[in-house]
Amino acid sequence: MDRQILNILQQDGRVTNVELAGRVGLTPGPTLARVNKLEAAGYLTGYVGLVDREKLGLSVTVIVAVSLRSHTSETNAAFLKAVAELPEIIEVHHVAGDDDFLLKVVAASPRDYEQFVLEKLTAVADLQRVKSTFVLSSPKSTTAIPIPEVES
Repeated sequence: MDRQILNILQQDGRVTNVELAGRVGLTPGPTLARVNKLEAAGYLTGYVGLVDREKLGLSVTVIVAVSLRSHTSETNAAFLKAVAELPEIIEVHHVAGDDDFLLKVVAASPRDYEQFVLEKLTAVADLQRVKSTFVLSSPKSTTAIPIPEVES
């Protein structure tokens, strides 16, 4: 039942409790109690409105691979603090391999992205290399994660 609730809420976070209850086959009271329990346990971490970036003029998406000069916890913390303040960066992933971080950056145009790199990203201390990959299209983009089924 909880997995069903999580799947529904991932698809429509604005569903009413009454509609959610009907879709999972419970009455509204127990459904609300289950949702509250999922929130308290940290399975549901928040509710957001998803915004269409293109309608806001942010049609360019760039995946940016970043390598740092040194690899200390202090360097990583300083990097993370600096990029957290840059709203153009909408995702940050600490990765293993040739690069240290992958960033997802949005911009209005390639020129705006270039200005972002030159004026903001390169101001972050300890960068060794920045490699940009422009996204041509995103045939699949979802915020929903797969909810595993319970094995009997």
